[in-house]
Amino acid sequence: MNIKKSSAVCMIGLTTILFGCGDSLPEANTVNCTGRGLEMSLSEFRGNETKRQEFLDQCEALKQE
Repeated sequence: MNIKKSSAVCMIGLTTILFGCGDSLPEANTVNCTGRGLEMSLSEFRGNETKRQEFLDQCEALKQE
């Protein structure tokens, strides 16, 4: 049970760090393509449907691996 809690805290920390790095759009990775990370990532693509779709396609490719 403690491992799950520390993993969740680590994921939240990594997500915060990744979103705090500059004004660039998020990269497709395991953190940004799942759960809350995906929700936060997609909010960064407001007004840029082409880049949003590219991001979603990259997330799908990660799931296939």
